[in-house]
Amino acid sequence: MIFTTKELFIRAAIGNYAIGAFNVSTPEAIRGVLEAAEELNSPVIIETSEGEMGYMGSKVVADIVRGLATDLSIPVALHLDHGQSLDSVKKAIGAGYTSVHIDGSALEYDENVALTKQVMEYAHDRGVTVEGELGHIGGVSEIHTESSKIEPSTYTDPEMAKFFVEETGIDVLASSIGNVHGIYKNEPELDFDRLKKIGKIGVPLSFHGGSGISEVNIKKAISLGVTKVNVNTELRVAYTETLRRELIADTEVEIPYKYLPKTIAAVKKVVKEKIKIFGSENKA
Repeated sequence: MIFTTKELFIRAAIGNYAIGAFNVSTPEAIRGVLEAAEELNSPVIIETSEGEMGYMGSKVVADIVRGLATDLSIPVALHLDHGQSLDSVKKAIGAGYTSVHIDGSALEYDENVALTKQVMEYAHDRGVTVEGELGHIGGVSEIHTESSKIEPSTYTDPEMAKFFVEETGIDVLASSIGNVHGIYKNEPELDFDRLKKIGKIGVPLSFHGGSGISEVNIKKAISLGVTKVNVNTELRVAYTETLRRELIADTEVEIPYKYLPKTIAAVKKVVKEKIKIFGSENKA
């Protein structure tokens, strides 16, 4: 069943759990995420960045997700992650995405508000949920050999966040509290006092950079208002390492459907672990 994320977040806030938003860039990853969520009876969000959407094609992603979700008993949402423009948002919504993230965090405040309001008007007219971002969440979704270095100046100001939510009317807020995309040598130090203040605004919160964050810190973030946790790097690593291992183990294998199921299983394993941490198991 296909849902908007707004419906899912209302339930999550009441139940004090978060919904996993899992980035995908191949059909196998989509299957792995959906199969894991179905087996654990959990709502789930499939999401693509602009790069991932461009690689697979927005319509292809939407058709695969909708096709597979038809036979499932769980709520499934399809989300654009870090959309940079109104055109990107239009492309996703036109393909059938039910939720979009417009990331104007690199812009000046007034420009961010203006862009976000444009997206809000377009998306809400079509029944689509909008996530906005204030405070820049940096990094790249891959394994890094160095420690993360995050400038506190990029963190979300709680007072500005309150005005941002009021001015734009967004459904979900992505904020920066020390979280970063990718997995680094050190676990990022999260500013929970800041998150607590942001949580008092009353809008559902999205946590980006969920890969590599300890279970205790994820659960603490959820207790302070986070209802969506993004996971990308851990899925990429599970998929790629498994594929590489399978091809090295049998250098003569040429039939994709003989080795790709292992990548689906690897993705499923990570997703199941995350769903249990997020508390969304049996919440479909």
